[in-house]
Amino acid sequence: MAMTLEFSDLLRLIDERSIAFRGAVAAATDLDARVPTCPGWTLFDLAQHLGGGDRFWAALVAAGPADAPAAEAVAERAALVAPREPEALSVWLAESTGLLVRALREAGPDAGCWTWWGASQSPRTSGGVARHRVQETAVHTYDVQVTLGAPRPLPDTVTLDGVDEFLSTCCATTAAWPHKPTAFDFHATEGSSWRLTVDGDGARSERLPTTTSGAGEGPDAAGVSVRGTAGELILFLYDRIPADAVRIDGDAGLLDLLRAWEPEE
Repeated sequence: MAMTLEFSDLLRLIDERSIAFRGAVAAATDLDARVPTCPGWTLFDLAQHLGGGDRFWAALVAAGPADAPAAEAVAERAALVAPREPEALSVWLAESTGLLVRALREAGPDAGCWTWWGASQSPRTSGGVARHRVQETAVHTYDVQVTLGAPRPLPDTVTLDGVDEFLSTCCATTAAWPHKPTAFDFHATEGSSWRLTVDGDGARSERLPTTTSGAGEGPDAAGVSVRGTAGELILFLYDRIPADAVRIDGDAGLLDLLRAWEPEE
């Protein structure tokens, strides 16, 4: 599925969201504070996860096309320990993002690399990695803000691409849907809509015209539809906000089936 943001925009957004993440972490008075939206994690755990992820993906992008993640990169991530002192942690996080952005810039948007989304609609390229890291960094910044008691909406520049990226990367697959075929529609109040169709051939995401009917309306209706701002849809898809924070029409139980589905590809 084609990216709706230019590669240069993705690199800029990775940097911008990483700066916001570091700022939020620096504002915390206790790095051992529990993160409500990441059960079992502290703020320090979350910071180590995001910085370690930047370093891991930098290594994978630099390694080029592969059938499995580079063993050295996997070992380095497993052994990674971020500094706990706040100022040193902030420097480490900045260095981590710098490594990722440099690796992506040097590779360019179309360079192949290993990714975990092998059978999705997202490309296994540095461009696909950049697109996903924008969303992951934005959502984890929200996680820190929630922990501090000051959550903020995701930036419009991120939500513009986020719903499409989640569906095409995290949901699309060639593995057979183990239930009755159906469709999930997602409608953003900004005017964009998407459909995830699931059946024996897997799951496929597509953009919808704005005139598409909702759940239970007409022969092409979805089994369930979700409406909200694009930012709310992203946070709902990432299980950061509850169902009552968005509008759900149709069979809400289908969303539980989708969340529980772990395709074997």
